[in-house]
Amino acid sequence: MASLLRPASWALFSSRGYCSRGTQGRLSAGFVEALKAVVGSPHVSTAAVVREQHGHDESMHRCQPPDAVVWPQDVEQVSRLAALCYGQGVPIIPFGTGTGLEGGVCAVQGGVCINLTRMDRILELNPEDFSVVVEPGVTRKALNTHLRDCGLWFPVDPGADASLCGMAATGASGTNSVRYGTMRDNVLNLEVVLPSGQRLHTAGRGRRFRKSAAGYNLTGLFVGSEGTLGLITAATLRLHPVPEATVAATCAFPTIQAAVESTVHILQAAVPVARIEFLDEVMMEACNRHSKLNCCVAPTLFLEFHGSEQALAEQVQRTEDIIRHNGGSHFSWAKEAEERSRLWAARHNAWYASLALRPGCKGYSTDVCVPISRLPEILVQTKEDLEAWRLTGTIVGHVGDGNFHCILLVDPEDPEELLRVQAFAEQLGRRALALHGTCTGEHGIGLGKRQLLLEEVGVVGMETMRQLKATLDPRGLMNPGKVL
Repeated sequence: MASLLRPASWALFSSRGYCSRGTQGRLSAGFVEALKAVVGSPHVSTAAVVREQHGHDESMHRCQPPDAVVWPQDVEQVSRLAALCYGQGVPIIPFGTGTGLEGGVCAVQGGVCINLTRMDRILELNPEDFSVVVEPGVTRKALNTHLRDCGLWFPVDPGADASLCGMAATGASGTNSVRYGTMRDNVLNLEVVLPSGQRLHTAGRGRRFRKSAAGYNLTGLFVGSEGTLGLITAATLRLHPVPEATVAATCAFPTIQAAVESTVHILQAAVPVARIEFLDEVMMEACNRHSKLNCCVAPTLFLEFHGSEQALAEQVQRTEDIIRHNGGSHFSWAKEAEERSRLWAARHNAWYASLALRPGCKGYSTDVCVPISRLPEILVQTKEDLEAWRLTGTIVGHVGDGNFHCILLVDPEDPEELLRVQAFAEQLGRRALALHGTCTGEHGIGLGKRQLLLEEVGVVGMETMRQLKATLDPRGLMNPGKVL
């Protein structure tokens, strides 16, 4: 274990202060005036406090502020900004709500941060085609509020009220993915401003078909590209009917192995579960305290089922039989909307509940994903590794698709503990790869997982990605330092 403790390669915050001074001053006064000519003076800022706000996300990565922040109002302004920056060799960093967890907005080479939140219109709704077109400032909660009277909803739910185009850029998923898929499954078309300022419609202008065999899948190329290939300025999304009825449940298990094996058996039995989330006993105690629950402190599953009343009765019965067979107990069923909301609010607040276990500490979340059959093995081993590395952390995950998180609590003033967190995370990532999984199920590569990406896709895969990047961004100015 000691041999793994080497100087940190992550750009984590240090005990000397969270935000670095950055490179403010690299942009000439003339260039700043050119930015103002595009978007107007009120929509450009070089103030230190504003730049620092845009130099970090929710991750542990050290704040690295841009040289300027701009707020375009429409796609034409985005196009002109991109062309201006690219022509002058200035890095471009897209910014949404800043809720990422891998340092994706850190301006590692300075440059201009393009904050897209003021482009917040829902451009087109097609209920009969189950699709909607949104600008990058629209968040998932805002969209679902807009859809409330249509009988439709957008189910991809990463927890944070993230911007939908930002979710596309990171390939986000969440608690509903086991039933409704991830962003990769729910993005039909994208409007992207390329580094040159050209506009690309990845599936063709205005198209919203459900399937196609026409040429390369350009939409899939940009979903998960983390702002390194272009700026997403509109997304055409797939919508889903609101289910007739919904029921949620919690149940406790004697061991992690029993809880996760129940998950595997439920999926093998083809029960169309909408959500199935795992929380270890440390996480359950934290949720009880933070969200005022009264659940059993034990490895626990949170479940939710969608469908007709008749279908739900059958799903619930089959699931309960499987869980009892695996030693599950302390069933609690929630049918009323208020009760379900309270339960899932506790799950979505797991990050803050975990942070409350060690006040004053920062959090770091892993997000490996493995084939479902290997999930019991890696979860049990991970629990043992937390103890071996002497780390405080909780385990919570979207186990229905093999994805889980360790939320590690770290003292930012303890360099040795930071090294142990890094070593633990790298070991976990490599264990997932050894089990034919991935180092990141939903957070993305960002700054911290580039070596693991190389190990995952191999030299040829990495070189292919570099060639794609060089074709679209030959000067390497789109969100530099991320992914590759």
